[in-house]
Amino acid sequence: MKEIKLGQIKIGGNNPIVLIAGPCVIESEKKSLEAAKRIKAIAAGLKIPFIFKSSFDKANRLSIGSFRGPGIEEGLEILNKIKDKLKIPVLSDVHCTDDIDRAAEVLDIIQIPALLCRQTDIVVAAAETGRVVNIKKGQFLAPWDMLQLVKKVESAGNRSILLTERGFSFGYNNLVSDLRSLGIMRGFGYPVIYDATHSVQLPGGKGKSSGGERKFVEGLSRAAVAFGCDGLFLEVHSNPGQALCDGPNMIDLVTLKKLLRQVKKIESVVSCKW
Repeated sequence: MKEIKLGQIKIGGNNPIVLIAGPCVIESEKKSLEAAKRIKAIAAGLKIPFIFKSSFDKANRLSIGSFRGPGIEEGLEILNKIKDKLKIPVLSDVHCTDDIDRAAEVLDIIQIPALLCRQTDIVVAAAETGRVVNIKKGQFLAPWDMLQLVKKVESAGNRSILLTERGFSFGYNNLVSDLRSLGIMRGFGYPVIYDATHSVQLPGGKGKSSGGERKFVEGLSRAAVAFGCDGLFLEVHSNPGQALCDGPNMIDLVTLKKLLRQVKKIESVVSCKW
């Protein structure tokens, strides 16, 4: 198992579980800074390494009217302020090759969205920046298919790779998690993250937007940690009911703190990973 280093944070191997968390999309500078500050405090109190995540542009929404975020320039400026002020790494997703070089100037981890994970040009361009690349497994892929995407990143000479499970399409407007995928993908030699909040998403479930079943986030997170993932990806909002994007599957800060306490207990008991 390759250990991915991100400053003082070590991901994979026998290292403690990491947390990748934040609001789905950047709603404002003030809200993003406040969210990052509060999540950092929760994670630090439990000695869990923390990476802040929020999207500057959600270009893969179902409806033309969906909130997309502030865009790349303002969004990266906000993420850079969070990075500098709070001294934490930041992650965001890219949706076209034109954005990658600019994003790499700020982002510590470049994320390839699930719906774009097979797009060779995007994957290779992200890899060529030398940044850590997090590939989210498409809802349409078997876990063993991800090995080919790993090879695309490696073809650019990049060995700083994270793979993220976020559920598999299970009929219309529904996803299901098969935790065997964590073990299968970990067998490729790179750390595997479990995205619990997107795994409970109901894509297009509300007609013009996605629904979600956040009541299952905690149980699935506990199961993934017990099974042996290297990190949890959780979208968190101070008030998910008022979130501008993906509210139904995000959790609030109180739930986050409770869940992470449980996760630490599970991790202390289950020391083996696939």
